[in-house]
Amino acid sequence: MIMNGYQQYKQQSVDTMTSGEMLILLFDGAVRNVTSAGLALDRQDYDTFETAVEKTDKIIRYLSATLNMDYEISKDLYRLYDYFLYQLSRLRAGRNKEITQELRKMLMELRDTFKEADRIAANHGAAAGQNVAASGAAAK
Repeated sequence: MIMNGYQQYKQQSVDTMTSGEMLILLFDGAVRNVTSAGLALDRQDYDTFETAVEKTDKIIRYLSATLNMDYEISKDLYRLYDYFLYQLSRLRAGRNKEITQELRKMLMELRDTFKEADRIAANHGAAAGQNVAASGAAAK
């Protein structure tokens, strides 16, 4: 019963997220999994390594598949996601920790960029809402 309540809470949290919040959450997951893959390599825990790389791969594929190609930047992001997938395949083949460090750095930078863009968009939206409220109050 408690787990059902938790699942409902979790689903409601996801359902009420903005697209920016969801994007940041996905990047956080990718960073966490790449970090886990690197730590698993240190311990020679190859099952955990494979699981972490697979989870990262799924996140990147999802991000790539959900791009809105109507925007010019989406083409650049598509190429970047394709590069991430290429690096993940190299990581699987060679189990090279340097690749995890490079991917982690790039994913964090992209996450931080999206986080800043989401913050700016939220502030812009809040300012627009205040302007509408102010103009509505002025009209009275």
